[in-house]
Amino acid sequence: MQKQLPIYACGEIVRGFGRGSKELGIPTANLSLEAVKALPDSLQTGVYYGWAKVNDSDVHKMVLSIGWNPFYNNKEKSVETHILHEFKCDLYGRTLKICIVGYLRPEQNFDSLEALIETINSDIDQAKTLLDSVDSKQFKENSFFKETIEKS
Repeated sequence: MQKQLPIYACGEIVRGFGRGSKELGIPTANLSLEAVKALPDSLQTGVYYGWAKVNDSDVHKMVLSIGWNPFYNNKEKSVETHILHEFKCDLYGRTLKICIVGYLRPEQNFDSLEALIETINSDIDQAKTLLDSVDSKQFKENSFFKETIEKS
């Protein structure tokens, strides 16, 4: 377990590699490179769970990957957030607020796309259960999610 959790982060949703929805069937909201670089250097790469809010939406459960995604050999570190809610609109350019509550597993490579998808779905199921705990639910109501964002 990461000692510095929870971690709160906020940033603009930017275009990722286009793999989440199309190739994996698991859409992600990707934080801007500035937001990724603002995370603590001590935060190890891997898969985490927590809470997410887009603009003025409700706060929803989420799973996120922090790292280089070895299966795809990414050159830039990324934060890819899978929000456990179906949005009916494009999220690019909107503000994403996240509260990282817990750590699921280290970043890893996979032998096949099927193995990657199976593991991500297992991560999602595990996160849903963990976020139903009293300890995790308290973060959903944090004032961080109630503060409005000033766009400059």
